[in-house]
Formats: sequence, structure tokens, C-alpha cells
Amino acid sequence: MNHFIFDVDGTLTPSRKRINAEFALWFMFFAQNNNVSLVTGSDNPKTLEQIGPEICKSVNQIFNCNGNDVWIKQENVYTNSWDFPEELIEFLKKELDESPYKTRTGKHIEKRPGMLNFSIVGRNADKIQRKDYYYWDIDHEERVHIAEKVNNNFSNISAVVGGETGIDIIQKGKDKRQIIDKFKPEEKLFFFGDRMDPDGNDFSLAYAIKEKGGVAKQVKSWRDTKEILENFQQRGIAK
Repeated sequence: MNHFIFDVDGTLTPSRKRINAEFALWFMFFAQNNNVSLVTGSDNPKTLEQIGPEICKSVNQIFNCNGNDVWIKQENVYTNSWDFPEELIEFLKKELDESPYKTRTGKHIEKRPGMLNFSIVGRNADKIQRKDYYYWDIDHEERVHIAEKVNNNFSNISAVVGGETGIDIIQKGKDKRQIIDKFKPEEKLFFFGDRMDPDGNDFSLAYAIKEKGGVAKQVKSWRDTKEILENFQQRGIAK
């Protein structure tokens, strides 16, 4: 029995954007004919906005906030009520003040169930502002350095780069890897994500799935995802 697991941003949708309308219809039928779960750092309202209620209700389950907030057919079945230490908030505010990147759009520290998302440019950034920061960060690796500082200063907290502008901050051990125990031993897992590099928030789950004999596919866009799935259908791996 095969089970297909998908990240959302950069995998099923452009980062922080709605799913392509044609792909949404194709993927909904795929989800209705296969075992499909989603795992994303975003909260449930954002996922609902990005992929729509039809897909949300077609998949087996959605692991929001890296698995810290779980939904089945749009019914919340589990939430991790982690209370963030105030020292962490002050630490992030200091990093924001000291960053050499000057564009600020607001909503820099976003509290979600069981996690924080931190963004220097801010969650209110538009598409152009997000891309500007993303390409600047490729050269300067600011997010990687901030994540390393968090990991070095807080022993029970883990920080990883997520999406184009953010850093996902969680309790240690509460990253995407935590969802692997939610699947049956007889299921073969196929995971699709865009951040499977060691600093990315898909890495830990990809590593755990491969350890269990599953498959992890790194993609650059929803088009890559669709192409691979169509190939799987041709080979009888998916319906």
C-alpha cells in the first residue's frame, strides 16, 4: 500500500500563493484515488486559503505547523500547546533589529500551534519583496545563520529554514519527522518537498522516510510534482 505525502509551499503551490486552478482539479482527483497526506509549516487557515476546501477534504489528513496541528476532513484532531519562552521572543527581536536587510513589512514573529515562524522581511511582504529577500538570502545565508544561533542558544528548541523568507522554530523533536509514526508499517511512503537540503524544514522527514525504505523526491515547483506523479501513474505506482 502506497501513501503519498506532500509539502505545500513550493511543492503544490507557489510559495504563499494559491494553487494553480488546473493543477488543483488534477490533484483533487489524485487525492481521491490514492492515500494522500499533507505536511506544512503553515497553519490550517493558510492551507485552506492556498489549496481550497475540496482538496483539504479529499486528502486523508493534513499535518499543519509541521505536525503540531492535525486535521482530518477539516476537523481538528490534535494540537500541540507549546508555550514559547519569552527569552526566545527577545532573542528574535534582537536579530530583527541587527539584521542588515532593511525592508520591513510587519508580522515578523508569527505564533502558530506548536511553533513560531520568524521572518526578517515579514509575513506581510508582497511577491516582489519576498523574492528580493529570497535572492539576497541565497547570497548572505542570513536565515541559516540565525537558525544556527537559535539552535546553539536554546538546547530544547530547533530552528530550520522554511519557505522563501521564514525560519520555523519548534520544540526539539517536533519537526515534520514526528508524523512518520502516524502511518501504518505496511505503507510505503513517498514524500515530496522543496526544502530537503540539510538546513530545510523537509530534510528530517525525508531522511526518516528513506531510512524506512520509502522515497523522498525534492522538487522545485508544482509542475515537477505533477510530472513525477504522472510518471508514477504510468508505472502503476499511483492510480
